[in-house]
Amino acid sequence: MQTRTLGRTGMTVGAISLGTEYLLGQSRADITRVIHAAVERGVSYYDIFWPQPDFRAHLGAAFAERRERVLLSAHLGAVMDGAQYAVSRDPALCERYFADYLRLLGTDYVDVLFLHNSNDAADLDALFAPGGLLERAQAHVRAGRARAIGFSGHNAATARRAVESGAIDVLMFPVNFTSQVVPGFDALLAACEQHQVALVAMKVFAGGRLLRAQTTLEVDEFLMGRAETSGGPTRFAVDRPATPLQCLAYVLNEPAVSTTVPGCRSVAELEGVLAYYDAAPAERDYAALLPAFSHYPEGQCVYCNHCLPCAVDLDIGALVRLLDEAGAAPTPEQRAAYEALAGQASDCIQCGDCEARCPFGVPVIERLEAAAALYE
Repeated sequence: MQTRTLGRTGMTVGAISLGTEYLLGQSRADITRVIHAAVERGVSYYDIFWPQPDFRAHLGAAFAERRERVLLSAHLGAVMDGAQYAVSRDPALCERYFADYLRLLGTDYVDVLFLHNSNDAADLDALFAPGGLLERAQAHVRAGRARAIGFSGHNAATARRAVESGAIDVLMFPVNFTSQVVPGFDALLAACEQHQVALVAMKVFAGGRLLRAQTTLEVDEFLMGRAETSGGPTRFAVDRPATPLQCLAYVLNEPAVSTTVPGCRSVAELEGVLAYYDAAPAERDYAALLPAFSHYPEGQCVYCNHCLPCAVDLDIGALVRLLDEAGAAPTPEQRAAYEALAGQASDCIQCGDCEARCPFGVPVIERLEAAAALYE
């Protein structure tokens, strides 16, 4: 078992951890078999977000007499709406489900308490506002009911704001081959490293899509880390499926990543991912897969500035990058970077030459109008 440090928390985790979402709906005996096999193989970190009481009770039974050997996460904001899972920002309701988590898991604390599934600027503001769930999580840390605060979501701009706030210790975010085309993804990784925020990589197989034997893969945005973008799935042309070992190797080669949380339905699936540790370098080698995921979908700016020269000398790539990275609310640093540019988006004379030159079909004029509306 390879171990890593969970960011600035100082906690030690295995490079491969376990997401428990695929155990939902299974019997207590089957859940126990998977959990016990994982603990015995040295898997130390377990992500638990489903709020269903029977599922939590099954997990509590599985972890009985093993709590001191594992790190458990919980998600503040994961609740039930009738018989269905839902996301809530109601502090009282979220507190009740957290109390149920502690009771049903048979523990008096969690190792990481996540602010659950936040994907836009307005929601982040609500979480961090006075009386919001961040304050509740901080109170649990002070009381010893949580050791660290996490943030989970699927939007790079929102996640980066959370990381740079200084309020969180752990980020849970999608990381897989398709992440290469996500605007702001590299900046998010850099922010995690700069702030020593542990990155827990989810969606490492893109919901299983990367493992499918298809020539065209359609990957939904939430599996890539682009929850706020519009349109349908992104399409990738591939000539071979990836293997679980290649997916894991790609993610674990990223320095910002502390651990991965693949979901496993059975002991056999668990052994399949843990085979990574004993695999030969050739089995982990993913270089031949990268070209299929390095292109950018039609209409997405890659900041290459092939659209230049601009009639009014705008740095179009820099302007669109700042728009993409800011999401709905630019940071002071982003505003300063925008103002430092020689020309601003509102200077565009809409001649259309840039759109004629763009090899990716980016609606440049529309993007510059959006940048002007956001920053000016």
